[in-house]
Amino acid sequence: MQRLSRWARRSAALLAGASVALPALAAHGVLPYRWRSVRVGGGGFAPAIVFSPLQRGLAYLRTDMGGVYRWSARQRRWRALEDQLDTSSDFGIESIALDPRNANVLYVAAGMYPNQPAALLRSRDRGAHWQIFPTPFRMGGNMPGRGLGERLAVDPNDPAILYFGSRYDGLQRSVDRGEQWQPVRSFPWRGRGWRASPPGQAGISFVVPDPAGGAPGRPSRRLFVGLTLAGRAHLFSSSDGGVTWRAVPGQPGADLLPVQAALGARGRLYITYSNGVGPNGITAGAVYRYDPRGGRWRNITPPMSRGPDRGGFMGLAVDAARPGLLLVATVDRWRGGDILWRSVDGGRQWQNLRARSRRDVGATPFLRWGRAHARFGWWIAGVAIDPFDPSHAAYTTGATVYATDALHNVDRGREVLWRPWVRGVEQTAVLTLLSPPRGPHLLSGFGDLSGFAHDHLNRSPRAQFVHPVFANTDDIDEAGLAPAVVVRGGTRAPRSAPGAPTLAYSLDYGRTWHPLWAPGPTGQIVVSPRGRTFIAMTATPVFTRDHGASWHTVRGLPRGAHPIADRAVAGRLYAIDLRTGRLFVSGDGGRVFHDQATRGLPRRLTADQPRSAEQPWPLIATPGRAGDLWLVSRGGLFHSRDGGRSFREVNGGVHVVALSFGKAAPGRHYPTLYALARHHRSLAVWRSEDAGRHWHRLNGRRHRYGQRFRCIAGDPRIFGRVYVGTDGRGILYGDPRRR
Repeated sequence: MQRLSRWARRSAALLAGASVALPALAAHGVLPYRWRSVRVGGGGFAPAIVFSPLQRGLAYLRTDMGGVYRWSARQRRWRALEDQLDTSSDFGIESIALDPRNANVLYVAAGMYPNQPAALLRSRDRGAHWQIFPTPFRMGGNMPGRGLGERLAVDPNDPAILYFGSRYDGLQRSVDRGEQWQPVRSFPWRGRGWRASPPGQAGISFVVPDPAGGAPGRPSRRLFVGLTLAGRAHLFSSSDGGVTWRAVPGQPGADLLPVQAALGARGRLYITYSNGVGPNGITAGAVYRYDPRGGRWRNITPPMSRGPDRGGFMGLAVDAARPGLLLVATVDRWRGGDILWRSVDGGRQWQNLRARSRRDVGATPFLRWGRAHARFGWWIAGVAIDPFDPSHAAYTTGATVYATDALHNVDRGREVLWRPWVRGVEQTAVLTLLSPPRGPHLLSGFGDLSGFAHDHLNRSPRAQFVHPVFANTDDIDEAGLAPAVVVRGGTRAPRSAPGAPTLAYSLDYGRTWHPLWAPGPTGQIVVSPRGRTFIAMTATPVFTRDHGASWHTVRGLPRGAHPIADRAVAGRLYAIDLRTGRLFVSGDGGRVFHDQATRGLPRRLTADQPRSAEQPWPLIATPGRAGDLWLVSRGGLFHSRDGGRSFREVNGGVHVVALSFGKAAPGRHYPTLYALARHHRSLAVWRSEDAGRHWHRLNGRRHRYGQRFRCIAGDPRIFGRVYVGTDGRGILYGDPRRR
């Protein structure tokens, strides 16, 4: 059990809207910056929507790696509620719960992965400020089973009591509104802790207190808890407030796991079942209704297709006011497509809403994925019905949230129109950014989305990067002397044909693309200064000068050395062997590399070897400056002005982990440096106007985003503007505030 004194100071600061104090920056001022989101619109997996039963127009959205959002009916947009927090793990949302009597009170169970800290976040003002209470158990907000739920529940008769169904440590209970937790030792499964549990274990899937038979101020007597572990019984109930438990008689067989549950208006418990915890790997499922009064079970599964693609069930919602009205969603029907089913008679008859619907994705056209129409959706874990308006319903997918105000049209034989309900939501992992000197102000590469050319920062792009579409775009490179030539590399799109391209080039600043097939697997590519040569980083690097019609082996390049192009000298490229610290130079566009003597670098650079294609190469060239190179090393930041013959360490008092260049400051000639850098263990965004000798921090207390920064790009056309790619909060851009 954790004592409040261990984190009282941090909680008090959070309640005052300050999280933890910024590190002292005696030598580095904090510049006044305005931060906004580059608009894409959704883009990631949001496992659940929760409407307030007390306040009309109030709803919350939980995401798997981007924190929690609140819907503002007045502003008609979602508001991110955790941007002021500095702990990365707090952005992996395992579950949320609302106080049944006070519309202002919100609880969030937060913990990204089991090897990271977890906490209960409590707000008394709808998420404007937080108190944070570390928990003695771990969570998995971005792990398999993140669509289950809800695991967190507030007792409807005694709001001081909270229950949490954990992945690794059984059923937990708090009697002081989430400040301290104790295990419910009488529950049949206690767990073994995260270290001893199998990878991907989901443990308890939901906790449902039943208000019936209880009294205000006294704990609810009846509780239902779902368990996703192998065994004969998966649904357990208590009729004495959790003192004793039993497996509910007559429940479905051991091959089905309860994934979501909800109480209907007449006290009936509706449960969706699948043979896995998802969001992938589910091949079978069912929907059941249980009546606690008579102990009767009824199989109410909607019609399912036969064959290997029938999938299972996940998302579930009931209408709190209209008995028998419910929605359930299939999951992992990859060929036939997932379906949202609607019933008005408790599951006796079903209506296929996908067959009676259409999607208008004009506000976020990337959802078409290069096709004529947007898909209905996949990974439909979150389904919700507005308790104040049964015609208003929503469901979440792996890429967006759809909502309708005309669900009643089904009863009239009319079409139901769904639109993305994501204004204000940017829930994506950004892997690479490039701001070219002409054309779109920004090119981006995403995880799970191919990437975009952003002609307008406040408008969702017209399309993703297509022809080809990548699952991830890991890197984008432009020709320094011909910036209309752009290349990108990444990973093959899901369910694409074997041999699908993982490289592409553009001749119009990244607006349209052409596929490249290299003679060997790779997702990394480099373009020469004038854009005439492409080098593909296959096992033995190869180059092409005819857009992939023919390929030739690069000579003189050590294994594992990644070339980069000079940004001002035609035909010149550089490569560094991080194992030996040797530098190699090509003067013929990358056909042949020669060893070049260099000095000033650390002897060992092996720790700087990128661990994946998503990490940037540490050697980079300065735009518009011949022979100007930077090495971003764990051992320091090193700068060369003579084509790599000599380097000197630049120590500006911060530890740079990612570097980019922007327009020079007024009265200066050298590009402005922008960096993701650490200072006193805090990762932040920094700017230097004097080649790294002095740095100024750009993001303050309200814009820490869990320190989940991945990549950075300065704008070469607008002084002071910087773009930052995050892991879960999309792309941010900052501009200096006018003084």
